[in-house]
Amino acid sequence: MNKLSAFWDNKWALTLSAGLLLGLSWPPIPLPFLVFPAFVLIFRITDLADSARAAAYWTYPAFLIWNIITTYWLVMATVAGGVAAILANAVVMTLPVMGQYKVQELKLPGWLIALFQTAFWLSFEYLHHQWDLAWPWLTIANAWSNVPQLVQYISVTGFWGISFWVLFSSALAYRIIKKPSRSLKITLVCVLFAFPLWSLVSGSINPTKKVVNTQEVVVVQPNFDSYLQYGGLDSPQKANQHLLQLSDSVRTSKTDLIVWPENAIQSSIYNRRNISKGSNSTKQLLKQKAREWNTTFIAGATYYEYYDSDETPSLPYKSNRGAYLPFNAALGFHSDTASLGDSSIDVYRKHNLVPIVERVPFIHFLNAADVFNWISWNQNQGYGKGHQANQFSVGNTQTPALICYDSVYPSWVRKYVNDGAGYLTIITNDGWWGNTSGHEQHYAYARLRAIEFGRWVVRSANNGISGIIAPNGSIKKETPYWEQTAFNYQVPVLNTQTLYARFGDWLPILMLIFSALGIGWVGYRNSKDNGTN
Repeated sequence: MNKLSAFWDNKWALTLSAGLLLGLSWPPIPLPFLVFPAFVLIFRITDLADSARAAAYWTYPAFLIWNIITTYWLVMATVAGGVAAILANAVVMTLPVMGQYKVQELKLPGWLIALFQTAFWLSFEYLHHQWDLAWPWLTIANAWSNVPQLVQYISVTGFWGISFWVLFSSALAYRIIKKPSRSLKITLVCVLFAFPLWSLVSGSINPTKKVVNTQEVVVVQPNFDSYLQYGGLDSPQKANQHLLQLSDSVRTSKTDLIVWPENAIQSSIYNRRNISKGSNSTKQLLKQKAREWNTTFIAGATYYEYYDSDETPSLPYKSNRGAYLPFNAALGFHSDTASLGDSSIDVYRKHNLVPIVERVPFIHFLNAADVFNWISWNQNQGYGKGHQANQFSVGNTQTPALICYDSVYPSWVRKYVNDGAGYLTIITNDGWWGNTSGHEQHYAYARLRAIEFGRWVVRSANNGISGIIAPNGSIKKETPYWEQTAFNYQVPVLNTQTLYARFGDWLPILMLIFSALGIGWVGYRNSKDNGTN
């Protein structure tokens, strides 16, 4: 008992334990329930602190350990960028803790303090999705991505509902430990069990989803080495032939769509014909195969878009050929294309770019602030940012090509579902991270998108894991990692809408409003106390 009491009052022991528990709760480790005691410890540290800054100081080690254990693989792509991202994200995570410290001092019922503390963290998670340094990877909900049977309710709440469930339960538990009461215990039991029971009941009912038809989709996993030129092959042409051979090995005369992963095309593609013969030949080859096989291709590529003088964006790259922007893109080639011109190619330009790794954050602000032009920001910005949520027509439906990081933004995915996507397609190249937990986490997160929107998910990954995920989050097809392979699957086309697809991020917005009320309440109490003094 004395040892437990000593632990309960030792901030170093608490913060190190909380960080370890948070790290161990994340995929692929099947221990998501560890997030509950982890946040109980976070609330304890906050309670022991004597100021908001002290609360941030003492919880920072926990968040740093959490980031290291779960996202250590970031350094595989770039050591400096990975280390910077881990350190910075841990700092940002301390911001809601400062708000949680302030609100715990209010003379309010325990359940209301717990709700305010939940609102602060959920507001942080939502806002962390909205800016140039967005990093949604460690949204609490993602810890539960491999137990879809317990989180079916996110078709109503979005994955924000999981974060709410974990945080509110943990905050209530700490309130009970601090000051036990029968009403708090009843509230905790109701919250803790209501959400998973809701999921289990709804899962057993399994309402029939209206299937419009099915489409035969071919998924290709070429297993290119991302760190070698042309993926380890002799030329871009050899890479194209490798992709086509894998596609041809499993396609049939009824194949509607062939999906190649992010960066599959090993030569740069240009929007103008007079720049690159290699670009022209690749486009012509895929158009020819689309016509010959009577199918549609979706393929990842680096796409260079040159602009006429009257269309030039505000911060383009400049070359002797004119102003341009490079995009991490997905290209669509259809069976009815007849010309070489780009008007017959669909292009999606990736919207959600990985900070630092793919694009310099706040690039337009930095360029404007550099009044002495010390740095050529336009030449060092990384990829251009796409802004249109355009998708690809396949038969009588359409599907997006969510490129890697796009797939962890449910509000972005929602645009496609509301625009008529019959199923979701994800293309990614997780090979940059090597055989680490990074690619397993990314694959698991796709299960949440399936549940949120009630859609089948088709996933093509360069090195794996590729697969097919059902609307309830269950995995129907899965490939091994680091293996060249391809498969076909009859994917149901759906047109029903979940409540989350209809109403969007209503829960985090509600929590934002609640957080604003909490901040106002704290400010009012402080001013009243100062007036009294």
